[in-house]
Amino acid sequence: MKASVKNLALASATEQDPRWAAVVARDASADGKFYYAVRTTGVYCKPSCAARPARPENVQFHTTREEAEQAGFRPCKRCKPDQAPLAELHTAKVAEVCRLIESAEEVPNLEQLAAHAGLSTYHFHRVFKSVTGLTPKAYAAAHRAKRVRDQLDRCGTVTEAIFDAGYNSNSRFYEKSNQLLGMTPSSYRAGGANTEIRFAIGECSLGSILVAASEKGVCAILMGDDPDALARDLQDRFPKSNLIGGDAEFEQLVAKVVGFVEAPAIGLDLPLDVRGTAFQQRVWQALREIPAGSTASYTEIANRIGVPKAVRAVAGACAANVLAVAIPCHRVVRNDGELSGYRWGVERKHALLEREANGGQCMSLLANGIP
Repeated sequence: MKASVKNLALASATEQDPRWAAVVARDASADGKFYYAVRTTGVYCKPSCAARPARPENVQFHTTREEAEQAGFRPCKRCKPDQAPLAELHTAKVAEVCRLIESAEEVPNLEQLAAHAGLSTYHFHRVFKSVTGLTPKAYAAAHRAKRVRDQLDRCGTVTEAIFDAGYNSNSRFYEKSNQLLGMTPSSYRAGGANTEIRFAIGECSLGSILVAASEKGVCAILMGDDPDALARDLQDRFPKSNLIGGDAEFEQLVAKVVGFVEAPAIGLDLPLDVRGTAFQQRVWQALREIPAGSTASYTEIANRIGVPKAVRAVAGACAANVLAVAIPCHRVVRNDGELSGYRWGVERKHALLEREANGGQCMSLLANGIP
């Protein structure tokens, strides 16, 4: 009878401890925060351990592995609480593979990379993408593009730079040069010199708006209160390009963008010159797929592009967007639906969302403090 009463008291104490709920739920987010030991088996486990649930009267909690082992318990052979979490092991493996890609003259194929990581090809591909947000092939391409940019700044000739960056031939590089650099290698090497960017500044109910375009398409849509500041911003982004004030024909393009800002229901279909990393471009493409009048959270965007842990990186890509409204980063909100930062001001973000939610009808923004 006394033993039964004692067991009931022990079970009650365990069940009232908030850590017990994490053990019952096998909550992986609690791993590393505490450990639980089972008196009858003499082992200690992570909260997420998949072993058969212990009776609560047999459980005791420990803050650290050392504490559990000092109490006489040994690590569980199933969840291996004395080893680094699987996520950490995967991150370390991927980091090692990234260094291999970066140091190799010829990029190893997927099978070679997987063998180096000690994983199957399929599992390695999935793990690499979950950690970096890119496939191994996309990571290698992005690194090679960076090497090209670096070598163009250092080497004596463009050809030398191309081969030093790991390309086997000029033709293979020139097939993708405009996509990688946004211009020819020679122009890039000259800091964008001899490339023309046309621009014009207009006014809308949200303030001043600058639209700039290269030969490829619209490369910047900037908003603000000071037209001169917008022009300086464009100049800083393309310091050696030939900036040309837009003519009447180009100003029609600005009018089209202004029209979309005022009435989003009309839509905006423009050729774009989108310049960014492979990851940024994936995020921006996901933003363009959010319908007008709808919103998505940073977490939802991370899930849509297949990297649920890259929420911060998604937010960074939104902040790096220089094509206001064309790439609608204003449609991304916090998980609770509240508005977060917007490089052109939260008031403008609120105004754009309000217009889209109301079917693009023109509304007075004086109540929101927008001129």
